[in-house]
Amino acid sequence: MQPDRGNMIPTFDDWRSVPAEWKGGVVALGNFDGVHRGHQALLARAAEQAAALNVPMVALTFEPHPRRFFVPDTGPFRLTLPAAKTRLLAEYGVPAVLAQHFDAAFAALTADAFIADVLLKGLGARHLVCGYDFTFGARRSGNVEQLHAEGQAKGFGVTVLDPVMREGEIYSSTRIREALRAGWVSEAVGLLGHGWEIEGVVELGDQRGRTIGFPTANVALGEHLRPRFGVYAVRALVDGVWRDAVANLGKRPTFGKLQENFEIHLFDFAGDLYGKTLRVELVDFLRPEMKFAGLDQLKTQIAADGAAARTLLADRPATSSQ
Repeated sequence: MQPDRGNMIPTFDDWRSVPAEWKGGVVALGNFDGVHRGHQALLARAAEQAAALNVPMVALTFEPHPRRFFVPDTGPFRLTLPAAKTRLLAEYGVPAVLAQHFDAAFAALTADAFIADVLLKGLGARHLVCGYDFTFGARRSGNVEQLHAEGQAKGFGVTVLDPVMREGEIYSSTRIREALRAGWVSEAVGLLGHGWEIEGVVELGDQRGRTIGFPTANVALGEHLRPRFGVYAVRALVDGVWRDAVANLGKRPTFGKLQENFEIHLFDFAGDLYGKTLRVELVDFLRPEMKFAGLDQLKTQIAADGAAARTLLADRPATSSQ
């Protein structure tokens, strides 16, 4: 069992380590990256089934994301890293999570072995809930038709959700990634059903912001998807309090930098944040990344960005929870 890191629900990293009290119930299956509205519908259906059967419910997901395992050189694409995903699963009613460690041995399991060993032996599943496109087993050879057939043969129930749609469009992690890469934060939030955050440790930067009157916290991006480079109005969770802020995501072309940076300027705040983990919710995109002729022009634009962010945030309610 791994530390839940404040998520307040049991989290396990291998099907062989799940204790008896979490076996014999309903299992919600999926990667759940983003825990978007489609995922939420699936989780709600699983919770209803668990209540009807009076059995426990567990969400089964995979870490690292299988895409990272099979295509290791792919760029950052995650909407939610493990801590954030577990926190969101808990917020949407999941009482326990099996974040199955996805390695070469697990990837080699046949579809039959996944059902027999993981779902039945490991979790003792009485009922499965998954999306219409769920696949499993080596080379993704297993599908929902096989789950139905095995369920009938071995005595477990299966609920398969049809696509969950909005105005003819399927809620999907892919669509949300596209929206964020375009800078369409409101569109992404509408598809997610909650705010989108980057969560990372505050690292020591070059402290240039202090020298021009705008100190910033440099937050590690890690495996997070990179949204459109530019300036955002944001909120940051600092010591349990959400604070309004403005953030710059990009390579700071004015200074000839090549490394990606995510820098947050907290309004009306003074304190040492180095080494702390910040949750930063993107509220709206303000402008694309720009190169300035010099520091004076940059300082003027930063001040304008801050004023624009303050005005926008004053009219925009918070969407993230603690």
